[in-house]
Amino acid sequence: MEATGYIDHFARNHLPPQNQWPVLLLEDNEDVAYAPRLNAATELLGRQIAQGMGDNIALQWLENNEEKQISYSELDQLSNQIAHVFVDEMGLESGNRILLRGPNNLMMAASWLAALKAGLVTVPTMPLLRSVELKTILDKAEIQAAVCDERLAAELSHCMDPAHEHHSEFLQKTLHFNSTDPQGLEQLASTKPTSFTACDSAAEDVCLIAFTSGTTGKPKGCVHFHRDVLVMCDTFAKHILQLTPEDKVCGTPPLAFTFGLGGLLCFPLRVGASSVLAEGLTPKLLLEYIDRFGISMTFTAPTFYRQMAALAPQFSLSSLKKTVSAGEALPQATRELWKQATGIEMIDGIGGTEMIHVYVSSRPEDVKAGAIGKVVPGFQAQVVDEDLNPVPTGTVGRLAVRGPSGCRYLEDPRQQEFVQQGWNLPGDTFIMDDEGYLYYQARNDDMIISAGYNIAGPEVEDCLLKHPAVAECGVVGIPDEVRGQILKAFIIVREGVTPSDELIKDIQDFVKQNAAPYKYPRAIEFVDALPRTETGKLQRFVLRQLALA
Repeated sequence: MEATGYIDHFARNHLPPQNQWPVLLLEDNEDVAYAPRLNAATELLGRQIAQGMGDNIALQWLENNEEKQISYSELDQLSNQIAHVFVDEMGLESGNRILLRGPNNLMMAASWLAALKAGLVTVPTMPLLRSVELKTILDKAEIQAAVCDERLAAELSHCMDPAHEHHSEFLQKTLHFNSTDPQGLEQLASTKPTSFTACDSAAEDVCLIAFTSGTTGKPKGCVHFHRDVLVMCDTFAKHILQLTPEDKVCGTPPLAFTFGLGGLLCFPLRVGASSVLAEGLTPKLLLEYIDRFGISMTFTAPTFYRQMAALAPQFSLSSLKKTVSAGEALPQATRELWKQATGIEMIDGIGGTEMIHVYVSSRPEDVKAGAIGKVVPGFQAQVVDEDLNPVPTGTVGRLAVRGPSGCRYLEDPRQQEFVQQGWNLPGDTFIMDDEGYLYYQARNDDMIISAGYNIAGPEVEDCLLKHPAVAECGVVGIPDEVRGQILKAFIIVREGVTPSDELIKDIQDFVKQNAAPYKYPRAIEFVDALPRTETGKLQRFVLRQLALA
């Protein structure tokens, strides 16, 4: 590793041993041939300004229904002022960790860029996290400082309170933004110089610890370098999304989630494009934003696109060129519904916090029915058995992937589960065809074995979504004395549909006719809502708990 540019070496010292790292494919690839010294924020902002794009609009948003915007030069200056606050007022040194807490707005984005310039290790967190979850993150990463949107300050304040059960001994300093306090972040920043000498960080200095959303237990801290931030821009975004300076993006994933950090901030900044940041988007509101701002590319989860498809005919959507789905499996039924409603072929992708972003996808013109896509240029993938031997094409197995980014957990024994023999094992079951297209089956732990048959829950969900009465659904396996497991479906019906025993039978018959009969759900429960993470992922483990209860 290149000599660090940091004073505080905590993050580097808590990386896994080098023999537990995945193989990193960095040689002989011009896309990722970076200099040994690198500051990702300077690359994202400074390079575009140097190329004459300083007046391009970097970020746009609505404030009291009024359109606001900030140029690349202005965002560069604002982030410089915030970096001064972090160093001068908060006394932070390079390598210190800083927790960022806020929805998708200007100050959340500018604070992240500022922290990178100051050589800080950013730990962005989801707005909905409670003090108990924040304490876990604060203690795991030994975080000394935080900046927080004032509207979200209450939960974080518990972690600062020595009398509270979720007090963290590490957190010493907090600043609020979107605040009228004279000691608020904006007010302090406004008194600072607009120039700042960025930290002389190494390409392999840590700039981000992204915590997983914790759908399966204790969240894991995924450690990423300055180089990795550029890798996601120069692989998936460059080859699949192909953004240009004329693009304008918008979407729902939080900036605290690497899907959102890439899609809504880093990808557009890398090419001089523009991002429209919005809080509290609904499917209807996102469609309104597309028409109002002339959005050309959206990022959201499959459930959102499904709901948007029903409303799409009410809007022009003439500016919309590309739509990106990730976060969970995209059912073929949703892909078809969206294309019927808009004429747009969805860009599907599978990625992960461990790998920083998407590593399997396809451009719209290369889409193959039922497949997520092929491996993104710069990455390699194979489908393997339990011993990590490649299985024949057309055979179900575990996905193994490697590329210029990879999994490095912050001091976590689960590193040896995710990385084996130099490959990252994301925990997904796939089939690869002879053209290299990858077909998602399920999470490894979502495969249901019923009477000797292997059944992928998402495949049954896809079939159910084609029934005219089904709006949303989730399928899990529940114990059964005779069959080992049976399939249980939790279903939200469409508006105007009344749940009934007759409807259950009709849905079961529909699945028998449209899929192998053994895949039909023997138990169906109608529900008003499905448990999802803040990023829109279906929490099947919660459904399993509900089913057992």
